[in-house]
Amino acid sequence: MKKDCIFCKIAKRELKSDILYEDDKVVAFKDINPQAPVHILVIPKEHISKISDINETNKEIISDLIVVANKIADDLKVKESGYRLVLNCGSNAGQEVFHIHLHLLGGRRFSWPPG
Repeated sequence: MKKDCIFCKIAKRELKSDILYEDDKVVAFKDINPQAPVHILVIPKEHISKISDINETNKEIISDLIVVANKIADDLKVKESGYRLVLNCGSNAGQEVFHIHLHLLGGRRFSWPPG
């Protein structure tokens, strides 16, 4: 974990957050600036700055994030109506916190293309 990372602090429970799920690898919590009725962030407990930092040694974490997001989508009743999963990589893509995080968005209709 990285000392100055806000998501590492949430994962260590040093910062208060509305946590919906936690296991030994992943934490999921409500976004403080929701862009949809359902907006959950799913993060690895291990600090990985960007998706481009995923490699052979840590690639399983992506499937862990998706499995958790799918479970939460079911729990929050957006599985059947549909939901969007978003991973941003780098500042031009909109990444603001440099600790990988999967956005789970649902509860309304989304347009395409995004952005």
